[in-house]
Amino acid sequence: MQQLSSAQLQAWFAGRVPDDWFTAPVEVQTDRDEILVTGVLAEPELGDTGDEADAARQVACASRVAGFREDTREKRMRIAGEAERRFGRKVSWAARCGDTEVAFTTASVPVMTRLRMPERAVLDTLLDAGVARSRSEALAWCVRLVGQHQGEWIDQLRDALGAVRAARAAGPHLA
Repeated sequence: MQQLSSAQLQAWFAGRVPDDWFTAPVEVQTDRDEILVTGVLAEPELGDTGDEADAARQVACASRVAGFREDTREKRMRIAGEAERRFGRKVSWAARCGDTEVAFTTASVPVMTRLRMPERAVLDTLLDAGVARSRSEALAWCVRLVGQHQGEWIDQLRDALGAVRAARAAGPHLA
């Protein structure tokens, strides 16, 4: 199993994905479990749609993404299979056209956590209120909410962790 940096993963997919699929280089996001490859599709030419221009553009872009998904399924699966064997992580795909972005079959990874009664009560309140269908969904909702409202702080943590990784890589290496 090959371990590559984010830039090397980006380069691997840029080299492996056909040039005619997307209008820009693919974006590659990764974590410990999954690699998400997102490409930008050309927006369809619509001509004059008058007062319904925005709605027509959304329909056309959604149709373009759906068509891409179906038309490229076999080749995307082949590329994903090769990457999964090589990098040991699930590969998911997404496409963006205009303001429309759709992710295809992304991984939903179970995460083990231990919660005490007060934390479980929060999840159960979200369940009872119909905000979530399960404790797992309620916990995912909470994580998304923290990401939305504390995004800048989370970004600062990520930057700090990047500096720590760079310092470790530059440090002495034991044989």
